[in-house]
Amino acid sequence: MKVLVIGSGGREHALIWKISQSPKVDKIYAAPGNAGIADLAETVNIKAEDIESLLAFAKQNEIDLTVVGPEVPLVLGISDLFEKAGLRVFGPGKHGALFEGSKAFTKAFMEFHKIPTAEYREYTSIEGAKEDIGIYGYPMVIKADGLAAGKGVVIAQDRHEAEKAVGEMMEDLKFGEAGAKIVYEEFLDGIEASILCFVDGKTIIPMASAQDYKKIFDGDKGPNTGGMGTYCPSKIYNDEIAEYVQKEILDKFVEGVQKEAILFKGVLFVGLMIKNNKAKVIEFNVRFGDPETQVILPRMKNDLVDVMDAVIDQKLDQVELEWIDESAVCVVMASGGYPESYEKGKVITGLETLKDEMVFHAGTRKIDDDIVSNGGRVLNVVAMGDSIEEARAKAYGNVEKLDFEKKTYRTDIGLLIGK
Repeated sequence: MKVLVIGSGGREHALIWKISQSPKVDKIYAAPGNAGIADLAETVNIKAEDIESLLAFAKQNEIDLTVVGPEVPLVLGISDLFEKAGLRVFGPGKHGALFEGSKAFTKAFMEFHKIPTAEYREYTSIEGAKEDIGIYGYPMVIKADGLAAGKGVVIAQDRHEAEKAVGEMMEDLKFGEAGAKIVYEEFLDGIEASILCFVDGKTIIPMASAQDYKKIFDGDKGPNTGGMGTYCPSKIYNDEIAEYVQKEILDKFVEGVQKEAILFKGVLFVGLMIKNNKAKVIEFNVRFGDPETQVILPRMKNDLVDVMDAVIDQKLDQVELEWIDESAVCVVMASGGYPESYEKGKVITGLETLKDEMVFHAGTRKIDDDIVSNGGRVLNVVAMGDSIEEARAKAYGNVEKLDFEKKTYRTDIGLLIGK
């Protein structure tokens, strides 16, 4: 069979790496892909958000399965477009993609279906928003309603920071129309965990747990990023919490989408804050997490294509996920200055020394014989071991072998962060 994977990051490289292991797959295309992906798939120069051109390519090349990596094409309705054309696609339709496309939609859904989450209010008027600054005390969580590449969340420590964030979102439109509506939430403390789940509209099955590190600096300091590293499984996600999450969050999600006639087929990413063996939802996303995918898929024994087929055919109840009894750690190497302004085109050295290791490319391209940086997050260095400590030591050992000008990375991935 022929598979098309849409996207160009570390998540897509990990997906293609896993898909390439399926005996069913003869050929993989990636649109647009990156320098690392090009070793496993034929890259196609079509942007992920150009859904009409992607449809034309899929038809012309008789693609059997399209896997959508990033959220933007899902929010634009790529799955509806492909399904209407009779093509098999993995990822929810436009209605289901609202769980990531609109924070306000998601919060209202959770409130109505009694899914535990932080208290919230939404605003379309800057006057109303400014009037309510501090409504939940400080720290204060301020979110752009729409898509902002994982950066549309500000945790303001005081009124001055809150006013600045609201002004940047609603007046300056720092995140474009995504910030025309904003959401205030009460601040939740605890320890974060990420649960990615396969969903076929009727059945929901969680994958192995992970912890993501969103802030740019060690100790969870500095601005939010798309994610600076992960480890799997989570150190705190025990059986008691898993049972609570299944009953109070996952089952209620499936019941909710069925009641509201939202046919959700794909991956639901559940960002959790855990405290006292209870969990509250921080966010829903509608695709594989990045960089959670990079530590979850190496531990999965199942053929990923089989699982995706079961989701599309609504036969997920016949699937049992199996896991390798090892831990995995992913360290993200980023460009200096990320997540604000950064330079591209920095030559990466040392990759040839890690040919047998898992290095998933995030923002790279090939120029002549060189692989150079081409994004904020550049490389995802992944290692496995009998313990998180062992995997962590291997990952950082491999990070030391890689170099590019102004590289930056956190040194505390795999350590427990939170309280």
